[in-house]
Amino acid sequence: MIRLIWNASVHIRYFIRRYMPTNIALDAIRTRRGLKWGLPAMLLTLPYLYAASFCLQLIETGAPGWLHLIVLVCIWNAMKFFWIGPISLVLLIRERIREATAARRIEAAPTGSAEQPGQLAGAHA
Repeated sequence: MIRLIWNASVHIRYFIRRYMPTNIALDAIRTRRGLKWGLPAMLLTLPYLYAASFCLQLIETGAPGWLHLIVLVCIWNAMKFFWIGPISLVLLIRERIREATAARRIEAAPTGSAEQPGQLAGAHA
């Protein structure tokens, strides 16, 4: 029974990671090219919170109770986009530091002389 539940959860997680638009966007933001979009992506928190608020108002006026699921999904997505901003900023700073360190190492590396390694100075083949 536990194995069945485990397999089902793995397949559901794979499906959600692969095909849900918010997860696709967050995966794109976590790449090196996408890190700069983390802070602007935080603005997507507002439409999700507005949609959740709108659904709650509908529920209070007599709409079906299944809209609570939409509210939960909207709040969950809002939290995901809210947290990607600071996380992407930290990742971007860490990557820039790593790139600057690598660039300094290349600049500080001694330039190769005209001689090939293992050859004596002045000896020509």
